[in-house]
Amino acid sequence: MNSIPISENVIESLKEATGVTSPGSASIREIVQLVNRIEKTTGIQFVRMEMGVPGLPAPSIGTDAEIEALKNGVASLYPEIAGLGILKKEVSRFIKLFLDIDINPAGCIPTVGSMMGSMICFLVANRNDRTKAGSLFIDPGFPVQKQQVKMLGHDYFSFDVYNYRGKKLKAKLESYLRTGKVSSLIFSNPNNPTWICLNEEELSIIGELCHKYDVIVIEDLAYFGMDFRKDYCNPGKPPFQPSVAHYAEDYILLISSSKIFSYAGQRIGVMAISDHLFNRSYPDLKRYYSTDKFGHSAIFGALYGISAGVTHSVQYGLAALLKAVNEGEYRYREDIIEYGEKARIMKKLFTENGFEITYDRDLDEPIADGFYFTISYPGMTAAYLLNLLLRYGISAITLDTTGSERNDALRACVSQVPRSLFNDLEYRLKQFNNDHPVNSDSNGLH
Repeated sequence: MNSIPISENVIESLKEATGVTSPGSASIREIVQLVNRIEKTTGIQFVRMEMGVPGLPAPSIGTDAEIEALKNGVASLYPEIAGLGILKKEVSRFIKLFLDIDINPAGCIPTVGSMMGSMICFLVANRNDRTKAGSLFIDPGFPVQKQQVKMLGHDYFSFDVYNYRGKKLKAKLESYLRTGKVSSLIFSNPNNPTWICLNEEELSIIGELCHKYDVIVIEDLAYFGMDFRKDYCNPGKPPFQPSVAHYAEDYILLISSSKIFSYAGQRIGVMAISDHLFNRSYPDLKRYYSTDKFGHSAIFGALYGISAGVTHSVQYGLAALLKAVNEGEYRYREDIIEYGEKARIMKKLFTENGFEITYDRDLDEPIADGFYFTISYPGMTAAYLLNLLLRYGISAITLDTTGSERNDALRACVSQVPRSLFNDLEYRLKQFNNDHPVNSDSNGLH
């Protein structure tokens, strides 16, 4: 504790050694690399808030099913490219029971995490009409998805939604869609990184405008049911997880196992394509694939071109987890609500020491407590703040790479901060606040 703040010379030398010379514009994985080196060099355990990985053990329901499948010999067999029948059935049931949406099992396709799911979406949805340019991101959002469209050579558009909530969303959204250049629209709900949650009015605006301008909606549900202000975990009973699927015909849902089941290491997610879109024909798809059918192109074109299928045993694991949830035998919310409890405590520690919650409201109510929150410190840019916090053994990422208009804010993830570190966090924040008092002349905008 007496080593806080860490020597600036030590941190600068490690920036050079890792090549992460500008943490404010670095990727999440680059920040991870830098902080690993600082911890190793100094022996100081950081309050790690930079990467969104689970902080809870995976349920034995899934791992036991995987072990059993491996014992039964699946390791030597290729899985079906479209997914195991038992998994596709349970995904379809899950979507019906927890979103009140009907999607045929044929359109429920396992992917190697939701990141592969979004890549496949872009490979097909952004190639279905040669007159269109690419994706519209409702930001702030997950930076890697923009990296994916850049890798594919697609254009993209984006805007920070925070000042266009509610009815204001319609005019802003239509200003992009009416150009005729948008082929797909993507957003997360709850939102990474801000944790704002779009409501039914906003979802209906998105769905109706995408139908009007023939745009495919990609809804990233990586944090399914994790708006803990409501309990979305009762199979077949309202309230249901809000979804644009109630207002659109041509949509894809990305459902991740990483957070709700703490299954990030097993790399499995689901891409669920609406029945209407799955069976729809787009003549321009034949430029790249053997058919003009969207669903067939997604599975036997894009997915098959990336992978020979999702790991066989993990499909049995996810199928077992979903079956337990669908039948009410496992309430995943009771485990992961710990993230909301930790966020409540951590936000209080920050605000008591001069910090502000940057994205602080969901329209007319306070932002929910969940997996992420955003912080800023008066008079400091995000890059300057991050560099300072590293000296106090605290890591995060700036919002600069997420499409946010706020250049003063950081994203904080609660998952890797054990409660045993809360006292250290409080001590370090108090020290930071003492060393950089709010409204101090030395706190000009940096």
